[in-house]
Amino acid sequence: MSPLDFAAWVQSLGVWGPLAFIAGYMAVTLLVMPAFLLTLAAGALWGFWLGLLLALTGAACGATCAFLAARNVLRGVVGRYVSRHPRLVAIDRAVESEGARLVFLLRLSPAVPFVLLNYVLGVSRITLRDHFIGLIGMIPTAAMYVYAGKVAGDIAALASGAAVPRGAGYYLLLTLGLGATILATVLVTRAAKRALRHSHHDLGAPVARR
Repeated sequence: MSPLDFAAWVQSLGVWGPLAFIAGYMAVTLLVMPAFLLTLAAGALWGFWLGLLLALTGAACGATCAFLAARNVLRGVVGRYVSRHPRLVAIDRAVESEGARLVFLLRLSPAVPFVLLNYVLGVSRITLRDHFIGLIGMIPTAAMYVYAGKVAGDIAALASGAAVPRGAGYYLLLTLGLGATILATVLVTRAAKRALRHSHHDLGAPVARR
């Protein structure tokens, strides 16, 4: 099922749609598939605030399930994968030393994809508490994708005649808001990457790059 088909199916479920969306987000995360498409869909389906809440809930539940699966079920498989990639080994060592702070920065930075990082953290020595604290770092990027989805959804609804035209001012503000959200996310991401480089330098480990 494509992301568009999934979004259409979720929308057809009415009040059960949000629960189906969260379950689908969890499944995508566990299967290490691109999750950002569902984050975009959340904005298109439910607008910014509710879409952000549902996307973050799905991402947090999926990340926690992947973290626990790596720690309790797939430790050998994930551990062997990590050992073959020096960048992931460096992250594993750094996380062990710095805990929640570094997990938070990794969630902010695209140094490691979200769906892969969940499993990598599962075989590290961080606590479940540090994992939960680090999830806060998902908010800026999630907000950017949800807002982009909202803009795309509003434009699509207008083009199809399903929405009443709101005037040029509304769409100008919507576009400016998207630009501001993207800019803020880029600035936060750059700051996180600088902090990660500094942390890895202090630890004497290789710097993780995109």
